[in-house]
Amino acid sequence: MSFFSSFPNNGYPSFPARGGPFTGASSSSGGSGSGQAMQTATQFDVFEWHPAYQSCQRYFLDHAQHESTVQAVAALINICLPFQWTANPVMNATGPVPHQAGPAAYNLPWPRHGAVPNARGQPPPVWVSLVPYIRRLVITGFDKEGVMHGFFGDDWRKGVGPVHECERRNYLFAAKSVGWAKVKYQYDMSPHESVPFLKPLQDVQLAEIEGAEKTWSQWLAMEDWMVGPRAPDADDQDRTRRRES
Repeated sequence: MSFFSSFPNNGYPSFPARGGPFTGASSSSGGSGSGQAMQTATQFDVFEWHPAYQSCQRYFLDHAQHESTVQAVAALINICLPFQWTANPVMNATGPVPHQAGPAAYNLPWPRHGAVPNARGQPPPVWVSLVPYIRRLVITGFDKEGVMHGFFGDDWRKGVGPVHECERRNYLFAAKSVGWAKVKYQYDMSPHESVPFLKPLQDVQLAEIEGAEKTWSQWLAMEDWMVGPRAPDADDQDRTRRRES
């Protein structure tokens, strides 16, 4: 029996939703929902997306990183949560904890380029990128719906769904470009946060593969400077994709 079989819900931990238990399906959002919107620029409204992404950031900083379930997954996939950072840990969306005294005090200064107080004297919310966490969940096979919801909250599909789809496609591209060792090297973050294991992309749908193939063909055309007036038509791209597959 593998280690993952000790987790419920098809080998992955379940996470409670805000306001009640979460009982979502086990499939990921790859190739569906809000993630598809980023494929076509005309369908993706960055001003509509950004508040949802900020909501995911706040949920991750204020709630998720302090949950034991999220901490367990982060430990397994070997990535530090913001409150665990050695330098300038981020406890919540308002920023680092203030300077204190005592045996358990946080004695590091605020970041040099940290939050600047607003007119009311309160610092604006800090900015913490969610991309490293999405990437690590994708490559370790933990980008299940329940896990994504547990990390990023109710707005995860709209807020981080587009990023999630892009990172799933990037993982496909990395696997096609280089071997296992180089793929792992690209995803290692530091000696202390190296990737403990890689899993093939999970819950892949045919539409997701076909979308990645189309984008890969466009990249091959870019390598040959076949862009702008030299860009191949769709039929040429299909032939190139079949030749390279």
